[in-house]
Amino acid sequence: MAGVNERSAFDFRIRGMDCAEEVGALERAVGPVVGGAENLRFDVLRGRMQVLEPSDGVTPEAVREAVARTGMRAEAWREGDEGVGAESFWARRGRALMTLASGLLTLAGFAVHAAASGGALAALGAHGLGAPLPAKLLYLAAILAGVWHILPRAWAAARGLRPDMNLLMAVAIAGAVGLGQWLEAASVAFLFALSQVLEGWSVGRARRAVGALLDLSPAAARLRQPDGREETVPAGEVASGSTVVVKPGEKIPLDGTVLSGTSEVDQAPITGESLAVAKAPGDEVFAGTINGGGAFEMRTSRPAEETTLAQIVRLVEEAQARRAPSERWVERFARVYTPAVMALATAVMVLPPVVHLATAAPAAWTDWIYRGLVLLVIGCPCALVISTPVSIVAALASAARHGVLIKGGLFVEVPARLQAIAFDKTGTLTAGAPAVVDVIAFPEAGPVMTDAEAPQQDGAARDAVLALAAALEARSEHPLARAIVAHAAERGLRPEPATELQALPGRGAVGKVDGREIWAGSRRYLLDRLSASEADMGEAGTAGEAPSEIPPAVRAAFQGIATAGHTAIVIGEGRRVRGLIALADSLRPEAAEVIAALRARGLGHLVMLTGDNQPTATAIAEQAGVDEVRAELLPEDKVAAVEDLVARHGRVAMVGDGVNDAPAMARASLGIAMGAAGTDAAIETADVALMADDLTRLPWLIDHSRRALRTIRQNIGFALAVKAVVFLLATAGLASLWAAIAADMGASLLVIANALRLLRG
Repeated sequence: MAGVNERSAFDFRIRGMDCAEEVGALERAVGPVVGGAENLRFDVLRGRMQVLEPSDGVTPEAVREAVARTGMRAEAWREGDEGVGAESFWARRGRALMTLASGLLTLAGFAVHAAASGGALAALGAHGLGAPLPAKLLYLAAILAGVWHILPRAWAAARGLRPDMNLLMAVAIAGAVGLGQWLEAASVAFLFALSQVLEGWSVGRARRAVGALLDLSPAAARLRQPDGREETVPAGEVASGSTVVVKPGEKIPLDGTVLSGTSEVDQAPITGESLAVAKAPGDEVFAGTINGGGAFEMRTSRPAEETTLAQIVRLVEEAQARRAPSERWVERFARVYTPAVMALATAVMVLPPVVHLATAAPAAWTDWIYRGLVLLVIGCPCALVISTPVSIVAALASAARHGVLIKGGLFVEVPARLQAIAFDKTGTLTAGAPAVVDVIAFPEAGPVMTDAEAPQQDGAARDAVLALAAALEARSEHPLARAIVAHAAERGLRPEPATELQALPGRGAVGKVDGREIWAGSRRYLLDRLSASEADMGEAGTAGEAPSEIPPAVRAAFQGIATAGHTAIVIGEGRRVRGLIALADSLRPEAAEVIAALRARGLGHLVMLTGDNQPTATAIAEQAGVDEVRAELLPEDKVAAVEDLVARHGRVAMVGDGVNDAPAMARASLGIAMGAAGTDAAIETADVALMADDLTRLPWLIDHSRRALRTIRQNIGFALAVKAVVFLLATAGLASLWAAIAADMGASLLVIANALRLLRG
């Protein structure tokens, strides 16, 4: 589903859009004008509506007029201040002031009424009946102040024959006035207005929780000019590659790499890490994190609008457009529920008196109309429709603060329902910082990939193999490639990068070094080249026997590397094997503990998927404690493995960090990327990113998702239970309008408070 920030034709801020009820009204009113509701995107949290692909000839004015018919107002969206700066005092405070006026006028009317009736109990017992004219006028003023903001929407709902909560309240208040229940009518108007103000406040608090992420980034940076001067400039004006000075205790203004100096940095705002992380030249730092006691200079790597923090904020904002299953269910339920309540209340008002008339019994019209009005009030779906989106937004904001970026309400609930998790090996279960432990060289001369001679042990031959590999891997971001390049640099080898480079995800790479075809890859890639060589020779009719398996000396070298639990990369030139490079990568310290924690949470099947050779994969899998290991997989093999897991276990997550993991993550029920060291492709494909590369966030994510799902279920169940009880009491004539509105507002307040607990994580 498209995010709310995708390119749009028109972009509006909608005044009065606070929950899914208003979204439904806007879809019905604006959808036909712009060619269908599918052309609309909504961000309730920021009060934003986008029109993506309107029909020909549609103008912004036509959209504004359609919005006005719902009782809401559309204004041009302004990025940055979100329209707040342009609001008048009345637009910002009008609803709260009218609600306050409604409450004060109700109290004043009750005071006059009580004085005329002989006391407060007498006035309460009369429910407003028999109030003197001054009290009625005060009650009427209180009613008008309370319904001032809902009348336009109620009228729009009546005209469209689509009853909503505003129409329910308007009819209930009008009915109470018609029955002479002035005090109850004023009380209902005030309490409903108050519930709307509180609803807006709850959405505002969730909005501020997300906005607080953006506030983490400082507005200015201390830029070092070419002449050595330091100049404070807006962070948005600092170009990539600039040198910025960060002093002790300051927030880091932009993403970049430390050039000089050392310090410890509190990365909790981005990664959720509880301890400060030591930073030295060459280390990466993030905008919005807090420098410790040391000063350092850094080279910026991204402009302000592309920092990791800016991406987190943008993705959290876009996430709100991807509604959770519970949220969509509540919205569908409310669309049927509200008209049903209206029909039920009408039936209660009309059918019993008609039956009484048919049996010649006295028809208590007033009593049954009053009961129907109570049903209208308690039938208001406010608590039901507001609780779920507030829960989702609170869960998203809390997860972001804990270093877990969830890309939509759609994915908040999925972790709670997982049955299996598949892990990539390198960079996920292992530390992703392998090191070269051995280089094996074979003779340059001789027939294609045969066992003519044993490996060469002299340093020059090894360096030649290492230089070829470093030239081929110079521009790769894969952890194994970085390890090879770093080891070559330690040996004083800095070859020119290969040309005509072709990356083969999950297999290896091929390129030209000094005009020669050089290739590098896994054991499986070597077998592919052997098979291709055999086919070429057969087609050409070349004399001699083509190799059909790995030569014994090469196979023995592979076996020795795998037995040691290391990863082998084979280096070749044309049709010859030039050598092997052995790399060692250690299991993450927390990996075994995380696997045990996931199993304790009921995850029944934990699998490792890797392109590495089987012996190495088995050794790592045994250390980690996973249930199953599948090795020597290409990207398409990982996709097939995930599909098999989905078929066998249902909901499956895939955790990875590389380009070759992206297809499998896309196929899984939930894709989880290791965010700090993960590739852009993996992070872009994933539904969840662990910003600190901290596997312990996985059990936390499961628990957080279960808390969110439990909160949503509690809210829905509580709201419906309260309504069911008052429904029964109202039908039996045991509930008043006061009880109904108090129960409805109380339910709204409780579900909102329960939802906001998720902000604490």
